[in-house]
Amino acid sequence: MSDDRGASFFEVTFSFLIGTATGFILGVLFAPASGVETRKKIGETAVKTGEKAKEGYEKIAKEAEKGIKIVKEKTSEGLDTLKEFVEKKQEEIFKKKEEASKEGEGKK
Repeated sequence: MSDDRGASFFEVTFSFLIGTATGFILGVLFAPASGVETRKKIGETAVKTGEKAKEGYEKIAKEAEKGIKIVKEKTSEGLDTLKEFVEKKQEEIFKKKEEASKEGEGKK
């Protein structure tokens, strides 16, 4: 018996949703506005949506440019630090070789 109630509830809910959607669509189609007015409203809405999309794109593009600039700066800083590190290690190695050469000459 509970299966009948579940199916019945589903059918009633589905019918209600279909009726609501149909009513909305018919309301838009048969609204007191003329076809010209309806097309004008649709056009205005499309333009507004397009403008919002363009603004959103421009905002995202600006943020991306900022992010790219920061990445470039950080990369440059990292490369400079790495270059300094390598130069220091090269100097240390060179000094150790000189010291080793001097010690080798002093023993002879």
